[in-house]
Amino acid sequence: MPALTEPKLISGNANLTLAKSIARRMAVHRGMAVSLVDARVERFNDQEIFVEVYENVRGEDMFVIQPTSNPANDNLMELLIITDALRRSSADRITAVIPYFGYARQDRRAKARTPISAKLVANLLVEAGVDRILTLDLHAAQIQGFFDIPVDNLYSAPIFALDIEHHFKNQMDDVMIISPDVGGVARAREIAKRINAPLAIVDKRREKAGEIAEMKVIGDVSGKTCIIVDDICDTAGTLCKAAEVLVENGATEVHAYITHGVLSGPAVERVSKSVMKTLVITDSIEPTDAVRACDNIRIVPTAPMFAQAILNTWNGTSVSSLFETDTLVPIYEGLYSR
Repeated sequence: MPALTEPKLISGNANLTLAKSIARRMAVHRGMAVSLVDARVERFNDQEIFVEVYENVRGEDMFVIQPTSNPANDNLMELLIITDALRRSSADRITAVIPYFGYARQDRRAKARTPISAKLVANLLVEAGVDRILTLDLHAAQIQGFFDIPVDNLYSAPIFALDIEHHFKNQMDDVMIISPDVGGVARAREIAKRINAPLAIVDKRREKAGEIAEMKVIGDVSGKTCIIVDDICDTAGTLCKAAEVLVENGATEVHAYITHGVLSGPAVERVSKSVMKTLVITDSIEPTDAVRACDNIRIVPTAPMFAQAILNTWNGTSVSSLFETDTLVPIYEGLYSR
């Protein structure tokens, strides 16, 4: 049954650039003006967060766009408080659009007496009044099971596959997809299947968190254009070390495709000095000025995919259709012509 209300977008401060881009893309798809709901999300002097929504949202289908990236706690609280404001203003349905789901790396108890913070965050979102979640490349797929509400997890693999075919079209025979660890093989294999490329693995062994004791390449990368695929790049230490190991094993070029460019601490400097020719990330996290200025970091937009996913959610049509290449090509309007 078609929706009777229009989808309405509201954003916190975590990634206003992406939120505005999604609104513009929706305006193109709908052939009518789409803008963010007028609201203020501010902090008092003691850093308490205050939200005031200036427009009527009673009975509306609301989409709150807010990645819970750095500062994770502030951005998470903004999302919760915006949701509470909308729920108390009688919004009909609230979808949390979380391009980057913070705390996703704390999805299990790896040691005794440690939390499962991803589950706690899920409980907080549901208790605040979120009706459904729309996110991108969850670090662990089982996080979807932490929620008792619908969770739509979009994937960057189809977009990355299109981007690889576009930028490496004259050397596809030499392209090899690399998983930077054994745990990321499924993610890397998905892209390898889409572009019909072979797969290799960099096996890393840690002595303790933040330190890599040893790296070995499983597979022959000699003469190959290696493309490392992963979901998160934080300090870029592992990524840059993996690139060095691949070159030492005979790779002619090394590139990387990472969904969420956390890029904290010395990450940008490491990438700029790395043997990697390019690091491709999405805009799920607001890029810093340093990231934008880095010559070998390129940003792939996610607004077209999120805009279509929001419209599909509002219309009650398939979101999983966005996993298919034939669906994404027209959405990206010739950016990746085939």
